[in-house]
Amino acid sequence: MQWWLAGGRVTSGDRNVDPPSVALVTGASRFLGGYLVTRLAQNPDIDRVIAVDTQPPSKDMQRRMGRAEFVLADIRNPLVGKVIRNMNVDTVVHASAVTKAPKSGSRVAMKDMNVFGAMQLFAVCQKAPSVRKVVLRSSSAVYGSSAKDPAKFTEEMSARHRVTGAFAHDMIEIEGYLRGLARRRSDIDTTILRLAPTVGHRLPGSVSSYLTSPLVPTVLGRDPRMQLLHEEDALGALERATVAGPPGTFNVAGDGIVTMSQAVRRAGGATVPMPYSLFRTVGHALMGSVMKSFTKEELDYFHFGCGLDTTRMRSELGFEPRWSTRDALDDFAHGIGLTRVVRTEWIDKAESMVLSALGEKVDVR
Repeated sequence: MQWWLAGGRVTSGDRNVDPPSVALVTGASRFLGGYLVTRLAQNPDIDRVIAVDTQPPSKDMQRRMGRAEFVLADIRNPLVGKVIRNMNVDTVVHASAVTKAPKSGSRVAMKDMNVFGAMQLFAVCQKAPSVRKVVLRSSSAVYGSSAKDPAKFTEEMSARHRVTGAFAHDMIEIEGYLRGLARRRSDIDTTILRLAPTVGHRLPGSVSSYLTSPLVPTVLGRDPRMQLLHEEDALGALERATVAGPPGTFNVAGDGIVTMSQAVRRAGGATVPMPYSLFRTVGHALMGSVMKSFTKEELDYFHFGCGLDTTRMRSELGFEPRWSTRDALDDFAHGIGLTRVVRTEWIDKAESMVLSALGEKVDVR
């Protein structure tokens, strides 16, 4: 791996798209960015792969990145523009937005990193004649979570209520700036991937943290519908969008839904229903400090859930997830060694009986 210092499965589809010549990935010291760099570096059709982040990746990740070149830089620094211009970058993948404020920072610092950073990066892309594609790792958090949500959000829909979470606000703004770039540079293809909450034993996330507790607080009278994404499918979708995907906005999630109570049981835990007013305080007694780490939008998700329409993911992006929502949960539980309290066969039988009575279509294979 060279260093520079500067401050599921994929279907072939019908489009004949040339792969990138020089690809640049932000957020390369973290799971999605780092492993995407690894995959791109293994693609012989890509001449050059540049990994960018404010901190170096782990030694193990450096080895995995192979021939990729790492640039230690902040995307708010003008030197990133020199990297893009001097290296003739034609494809930029922006995957460095943070979901929470840094430990030593604040909401202002988080917005500066996310929104101002994206503005600076997209401004550089607009001025760089070599850039032909920009891919944004976004989130289903832009839809929010509320009692009035549809069963499934399509890409044309927006949140039914004003989103309250900081990360959701940031991603909505960042998506807006990327659409602005597309209007000003019609020759640049822009792709937005709205990833469902991701689970996996290598990628820490809110749902993974929530389900690892043996006693899981839930909202009394609520059993939210959850649609999840396996960490490997998240990587696969990003790779597809980068190498051969079309422009556009795409929801990315596994097949099927599970309810919160089903998810907790599959992970080996037990639910403890309580009024929402006590959810955080009593939840802290049950789960410890992890409850304090959840943001407002994450708590809303645990309250109401969110479903995504993934028709466009298959028909236009040409991506087919390997793991369903249920399979992703089971793989996560197996990967971190969670011991189930209730046997899987009993869970499946009970789910089938209830869902047959309700006439619901979910993944109960």
